[in-house]
Amino acid sequence: MYIVHVHVTVKREFIDAFKSASIKNAENSIREPGIQRFDVMQSMEEPAQFVLVEVYATKEETLLHKETNHYKKWRDTVENMMEKPRKSIKYVNLFPNDSNW
Repeated sequence: MYIVHVHVTVKREFIDAFKSASIKNAENSIREPGIQRFDVMQSMEEPAQFVLVEVYATKEETLLHKETNHYKKWRDTVENMMEKPRKSIKYVNLFPNDSNW
C-alpha cells in the first residue's frame, strides 16, 4: 500500500466550500480501481484544518488519480481556498497486512 496524508489549512470563509468540494472528490476517487480508501477529516479543535487520507494499491495509482477529471476539478476549485500550500506526507503500510485492506 502507498498511503498519503494531505494536510490542508483552509481560509475560514471557505471551510464549507472546501468540505463540499473535497467530499465530492473523495466520492469519485473511491470509484477508481487503485484506491483502497479516501477519507476527508476535519480537526475538532481547529475547524480550518483538514487531513485527506488516501490509500492506494501502488505508488503508480497516485499518478493515475492526478490525471482524473474529478481530481483536476478539485485541485482548481480549492487552490484559492487554502491559507497556505497543502503538504503531503507519504507512508507505507505496516499493519494490517495489505491483503486485509
